[in-house]
Amino acid sequence: MDFSQKFQYILDGKKVDTPLVGTVTTAGILDLMDISGASRPEADSDPKKMAKLASSLHTIAKFEVIRIPFDVTVIGEALGCQIDSGTKARTPSVITHPFADKPEELEIPTDLLRRGRIPVIMEAISLHRNNPGLQVPLVAGVEGPVDLASYLLGIRSFLKLTVKKPEIAKNIIEKCIDACITCANAYLFSGADAVVIADALSSPEMIGPDAFRLIVKPGLIRFNENIEGHSILHICGEVDSIIPDILESGFSAISIEENVKDLKYVVSSAHRNNTAIIGNISTSDTLYRKKPENVRKEAFQCLDANIDILAPGCGVAPETPLKNLLAMIKARDDYIKN
Repeated sequence: MDFSQKFQYILDGKKVDTPLVGTVTTAGILDLMDISGASRPEADSDPKKMAKLASSLHTIAKFEVIRIPFDVTVIGEALGCQIDSGTKARTPSVITHPFADKPEELEIPTDLLRRGRIPVIMEAISLHRNNPGLQVPLVAGVEGPVDLASYLLGIRSFLKLTVKKPEIAKNIIEKCIDACITCANAYLFSGADAVVIADALSSPEMIGPDAFRLIVKPGLIRFNENIEGHSILHICGEVDSIIPDILESGFSAISIEENVKDLKYVVSSAHRNNTAIIGNISTSDTLYRKKPENVRKEAFQCLDANIDILAPGCGVAPETPLKNLLAMIKARDDYIKN
């Protein structure tokens, strides 16, 4: 069974003999840019360089699941946000919020797939899919509805709506979900093996469990009812309190950070629902700051908890050393031998 077949098995809720190692969160690190010759910010807007940098996650870092793009501002940019394109070591960021003063005017344009960098990502996915020497599953990322709403309105303005005018907030989320569905299906049609929604602000520490259930969850359910392939949800932070709601939303897999309180509870709950768990080696501490032996220790803890895909818990910092990504593969291999 090759990596892509095993990936599909995992997302189908089936057990495999050996967990995969890879990433569904952003992972464009400086070491890979230097070795591959594909550097950001050019690799964020050039499909050939984007595909080349993504492929280095497999050919150099040995990951068995890889992801593009390397930032989470693509749909926001296509909907009118101005973007700071960043540097080699700094990811793109949103600098304007076009609907901050007029949220009622937000509409998803019919030509969304022709806007901004969305066509670049579609072409990069196609380049990957048509590369006969690169048989490794590719996950395409879209920013989630709460993150997208915060880009378009500003974080403070949107979070205020969730408290004072939840029906308006829910309407905005539904429009953002429309954009997510459109892009997700385009990426799947281009050849992605799965799509991942990355939604940091859906964290209980930000929007709160009650607002998540009322405002966000219905949109996530509709997302999964309307896409043509496998889906993954990544929410930052301590998500234990909303795990039942996430599981009811219909995702094939959940990507989690190291901040979850009870990893075994999260894994066992997901597996009872035939949902895979991806994660959750610390990116800000273990992968970024520590040594391969620390990566090994944390990887063993994840594997002891019966995780399905061993992965970074969140987006990988550009300065993360390549040796720590390689240590993830070695840890998995050593764990299986033992």
